[in-house]
Amino acid sequence: MLAILADRTYRHLFLAQIIALVGTGLATVALGLLAFDLAGADAGQVLGTALAIKMVAYVGVAPVAAAVAERLPRRALLVSLDLVRAAIALLLPFVTEVWQVYLLIFLLQSASAAFTPTFQATIPEVLTDEAAYTRALSLSRLAYDLESLVSPLLAALLLTWIGFHDLFAGTVVGFLASAALVVSVRLPTPRPAVPRSIYDRTTRGLRIYLATPRLRGLLAVSLGAAAGGAMVLVNTIVIVQGSLGLPQTATALALAAYGGGSMLAALALPRLLERRADREIMLVAVLLSVLCLLTGMLVRDYALLLPLWFLLGVSYSAAQTPSGRLLRRSARPEDRPAVFAAQFALSHACWLLTYPLAGWLGSVAGLPATFGLLALLALAATLAARRVWPRQDPAMLAHDHPDLPDADPHWHEGTDRQGRQHSHAYVIDGLHPAWPRRG
Repeated sequence: MLAILADRTYRHLFLAQIIALVGTGLATVALGLLAFDLAGADAGQVLGTALAIKMVAYVGVAPVAAAVAERLPRRALLVSLDLVRAAIALLLPFVTEVWQVYLLIFLLQSASAAFTPTFQATIPEVLTDEAAYTRALSLSRLAYDLESLVSPLLAALLLTWIGFHDLFAGTVVGFLASAALVVSVRLPTPRPAVPRSIYDRTTRGLRIYLATPRLRGLLAVSLGAAAGGAMVLVNTIVIVQGSLGLPQTATALALAAYGGGSMLAALALPRLLERRADREIMLVAVLLSVLCLLTGMLVRDYALLLPLWFLLGVSYSAAQTPSGRLLRRSARPEDRPAVFAAQFALSHACWLLTYPLAGWLGSVAGLPATFGLLALLALAATLAARRVWPRQDPAMLAHDHPDLPDADPHWHEGTDRQGRQHSHAYVIDGLHPAWPRRG
């Protein structure tokens, strides 16, 4: 897997991702301490609102940012967004009011909503071989999981010497280092084939996404995975410290079990994806999430909770890590940033639904009922994915062009032309506004 780091461009981008993630993790810890400093007993409300603002920014800003940024040089855009995030993080230690936290969090996450899909869409342009790109997706998943484990430990270590306000300096350094690594390499910047209106560019990614059967299946899979993930992230502390009466270390260990499962799946996926189709792996993974949630209704013991959380981590990673392969396969290079932005927005919309659902149901209906209802949601998502994503999903599809002139150069892209029909790797674009009917 590490062989792909021999590619200098990818190596610098991967290091930029890791450093920025650690900086963001330090900011998350510092933000919690800042909220307590400003709001005291209402710190939970402040943090909950901040997380909601983050999700709203991700859902609402990503498609618009992708449209605005479509014609900008990709390297300059990524570096500029890193510098913007560093400047905002630099202001966080100086806030004195809760509303200032909300404003800066919205600006910071809006910049991230522009940065992350653009960054993700760049990787398949750098690593054009699908096997190498698959390994890159697994490394990216590992980076996210390691950040969730390393950042809190690093923050705890630093807090023995410095105050929590100084943790934001680590975030600033992370974003500046990320910018330096990005600026050190040349990045491809595909150009759109034709000029489009701002409305067309804003909605294009969503229209391509929702018109592509495998991506509609990915959306359903994302909802099922979010149902299991939300149960873990929202209710672990409630289960471990509230219901079981265990200390904070037990909560940390349970979350580590979830992260460990995710990391194991990420390590295993490159070899597994060589033998099994993305659809098969992702549907089995989200079905595993359903079974784990149903089992959670019966768990009353910490020793059983740990393997359950481990399996939920496996299911989440196996369901989500291959998504980049589907997005890459489903759009032309010039449309990939918009399609990655659509996935970024829609997948976070799933979290925006499941986060409050897991929290509200847990407090109103109780934990067993919450497990059961989230299992039903994940099951419905699994069945929807199975229905909308056909089992036979070849890249090459036969389709017709009844109104396309014989002299149009597009005919040369296809093979096996028969009359007004030909075959080629099919994606939604100006010449292919709808998916061909099966049969």
